[in-house]
Amino acid sequence: MPAEDSDLAPGNPASRAEAIDSVSLDLLKVAAAALNEDLALGLLKRSDLAPEVLDELSKNSAVMKSRNVKLGIVAHPKTPRYISISLLRQLFTFDLMKVALTSVISGDIKAAAEEALIKRLESLSSGERMSLARRASGRVAAALLLDREKRVIHMALENPRLTEAMVVKCLMQSGSSVALVRAACDHPKWSLRRDIRIALLRNEKTPIRYVEEFARAFSNAQLEEILGRSRFSDAAKKTSLNQR
Repeated sequence: MPAEDSDLAPGNPASRAEAIDSVSLDLLKVAAAALNEDLALGLLKRSDLAPEVLDELSKNSAVMKSRNVKLGIVAHPKTPRYISISLLRQLFTFDLMKVALTSVISGDIKAAAEEALIKRLESLSSGERMSLARRASGRVAAALLLDREKRVIHMALENPRLTEAMVVKCLMQSGSSVALVRAACDHPKWSLRRDIRIALLRNEKTPIRYVEEFARAFSNAQLEEILGRSRFSDAAKKTSLNQR
């Protein structure tokens, strides 16, 4: 073993600390396999790490027990995709949320983190779902619009990352709940949006008083086309048109 490699034995923390600043790929790979948690986190601050170094670090069983090291590896822009995807399954719920919101992470990794998070929603507590509804990405907030609790739905509607298109998509689903429909009808922001009003006019769960209110924003021709594709009964459609 070369002298510089032998200096990285567990009994030489000073040498290992110096190694994380090295420009030598071989030395960094050897160091990654021998670092402790603090030094591993220090190494992960380097944006110029080669994928091979991150691969070696991911094989360091001692540091991979650390939640922060796992998150740091997933969040690093040079981490190979297969490593990031594998580690996502090991992350805590709110660490997955952080990954999905980190701008430097590639879109496919963020999407995978969102998917993993959405799959966990059923098993999470009410408080955890409330927190995610408020703070998570728009896609996760949209999934929580279909939640079983009204207060989670209301919180999701307040998520700043939620988009109009996401709300419309949820309202157009046959499984949209009465709670979601009524929350959208009453919402001071979303209830004013044209496409959301159209979605509500096509949803048979929308209370008739809101149907009558929203109908006034459209011409007769527009309303006939909107209601023609709605799930309301013919009697309800006729009533809505006559209320104009």
